[in-house]
Amino acid sequence: MHAEELPEPAAPSPPPGLVTVGRFDQGPGYRVNRPRGSDSWLFTWTTGGRGRLRQGAARTAAGAGDLVVLGPGVPQRYAVEPGAGHWAFWWAHCQARPSWTGWLRPYALDDGLYAVGPAPAPERIEAAFRRMLADARWTGDGPPPEGPEPAPGEVAVAHGTAARELSLCSLEEIVLLAAARAERRRPDLDARVRHAEAVIAADPGAPHTVRSLAGAVALSPSRFAHLFTEQLGRSPMRALREARLLHAARLLEATDLPVERVAAASGFTSAFHFSRVFRQRYGTPPGAYRQGIARSAGDAGDAGGPANAREAAGSS
Repeated sequence: MHAEELPEPAAPSPPPGLVTVGRFDQGPGYRVNRPRGSDSWLFTWTTGGRGRLRQGAARTAAGAGDLVVLGPGVPQRYAVEPGAGHWAFWWAHCQARPSWTGWLRPYALDDGLYAVGPAPAPERIEAAFRRMLADARWTGDGPPPEGPEPAPGEVAVAHGTAARELSLCSLEEIVLLAAARAERRRPDLDARVRHAEAVIAADPGAPHTVRSLAGAVALSPSRFAHLFTEQLGRSPMRALREARLLHAARLLEATDLPVERVAAASGFTSAFHFSRVFRQRYGTPPGAYRQGIARSAGDAGDAGGPANAREAAGSS
């Protein structure tokens, strides 16, 4: 029996603005169903047993050392894998920083599910999760707590700005450590696939097609599509869409172009379609994404001020 066949009630997800982290050790029968998806990203790192996760049409199993990430806005289910006995894992709900999607992209399956696999340096990742749990509880008064050995079922929510940003820094370290293997694999790519990737990255907004990309590397469209998908784990058109979304995110961050012009400059012929797929990827519409970047920059600029110091000290 698959997790999606189990008759469980819908479960809520934490509000998107919060950073929530916890450590669970669940037995048979544990399952979560979110038919409308989550408003935030979910990061899971398995330390024992096995879990099974599904997002949209994509599914994966998670064993010890596996980092699995579920993006927002897509129906999701996860449970203890049948016959596994239990599933022990760290988890975190938050809004992902824009750079993380680039690091996770080589591990994308479909529908916003990323299965990174066994991560290197498990001791350091475990330490980063423990630090994240402790930092989420920091009030700003004195140094951040070290914290005792966390018990299964322990959960913390980062309310203050300082606690939230420190927690995200620990999670960023986890994502970077787990995804580092992708960079080591890249020299082994077929030169034609690498060149096609470079063509896409150089001008994501161009009217690329499978045929035009195949012609750029002197392959037939069918052979090129097979080779590209085999080596990168995603089709050329899916890679193109991801490159266009990343390009659009950078334009939103660095310019004041209207959203319609950002869509056109990134290769999207429909602003409505662009807004829909952008929200699927980043968990927020393009306009709200830009406002969030501006807000973050303002918070960073004010972080050293006395008012912010008092606010952090008074948070819980």
